[in-house]
Amino acid sequence: MTSSPLSEGTLVTIIGETVLQERLIHLLTELGAPGYTIIPAQGSGSHGRRMSDMAGYNTNIELKTIVTSAVSDQLLEELKPLQASHALIAFRQTISGLFA
Repeated sequence: MTSSPLSEGTLVTIIGETVLQERLIHLLTELGAPGYTIIPAQGSGSHGRRMSDMAGYNTNIELKTIVTSAVSDQLLEELKPLQASHALIAFRQTISGLFA
């Protein structure tokens, strides 16, 4: 059995306020991201405790996308201004795996 080579890419993870969801999706589309996954997120950090206790209030999402290194550079630059007015963190990791 011959195994196929693993794909390589950059995984960008964004954790931010739910109100940013549509803006983030639009940004990913503009940058040509092939897809994304969004899940509800809870936790505590420099912006306090965010436990999603009321629908639409004090709620966070975690968004993940796999892109090229160049697109991850652009994405992180575009996110910087949002940190001035919203709870938002973002980080990236070089990955390999089974994805196209």
